[in-house]
Amino acid sequence: MAEEGRDGARRPAGGAGTGHGHGRAIRVLLVDDHQVVRRGLRTFLEVQDDIEVVGEASDGDEGVARAEELRPDVVLMDIKMPGMDGIEALRKLRELDNPARVLIVTSFTEKRTVVPALRAGASGYVYKDVDPEALAGAIRSVHAGHVLLQPEVAGALLAQDETGAGQGRGISLTDREQEVLGLIADGRSNREIARALVLSEKTVKTHVSNILMKLDLSDRTQAALWAVRHGAAG
Repeated sequence: MAEEGRDGARRPAGGAGTGHGHGRAIRVLLVDDHQVVRRGLRTFLEVQDDIEVVGEASDGDEGVARAEELRPDVVLMDIKMPGMDGIEALRKLRELDNPARVLIVTSFTEKRTVVPALRAGASGYVYKDVDPEALAGAIRSVHAGHVLLQPEVAGALLAQDETGAGQGRGISLTDREQEVLGLIADGRSNREIARALVLSEKTVKTHVSNILMKLDLSDRTQAALWAVRHGAAG
């Protein structure tokens, strides 16, 4: 079955697969207010046999709606857009428990923009001048469940976290909470954690809340970084 992008381009759903992986292609949604950027991304990505562009959106509101409609694997999201920006769109997708990984692609490199995007639930962050092959690799990486950060961005997050969050090293997590924490560090959503551990999503949310409370953390990104720093990542 083929799907049609906003520019009329059609590709067979599932793709042919490449040496990068087997099975169906990684389904990608492009969210950027500049048509020329979306066109450039689409042109490059559609020559990748294991990546399929399933749709486009020009702002955050449309991006959330298209993500809910198309259920892509990965969303390439700009941060600064008219109306609902990329950060607010990220928060909305997480509220909806949309399983898509979100990879921020932007020219805005200030820490004040980077950190909120990651706090809002982005799985990774690359710049618009990224090498095309590196972008394809980033898409594959976040789709596989990894958290992808530029070195200076990771440094900014760690520096923030060291100012007071997550000092509860002596706090004991239960075995189940440690399992959940490890999966958070792997970039898993509550839904995916629930499937992996054969739990209800409500139970997973309770475990996540308990982890954040015990470790004195404010969000999942801090939890993932805490897990990496303290050897709790899977």
